Amino acid sequence: MSVERAVQAIAGFIVFLSVALGYYVNEYWFLLTAFAGFNLFQSAFTGFCPLAIILKMLGLKSSSASA
Repeated sequence: MSVERAVQAIAGFIVFLSVALGYYVNEYWFLLTAFAGFNLFQSAFTGFCPLAIILKMLGLKSSSASA
């Protein structure tokens, strides 16, 4: 699995989990959804993603985008 796919999978899981927790436990869990969305939005423009840095340190490789 590449870093990019892992980031997408983990972000999707965090959004799903926080929506479920926000619905069943406490509405403050929706702030985690907002944080994940904001992080995805800013990383699209800046290229900075803390999760990608962590995953690279753990040994995942980035996908090669060759045209």
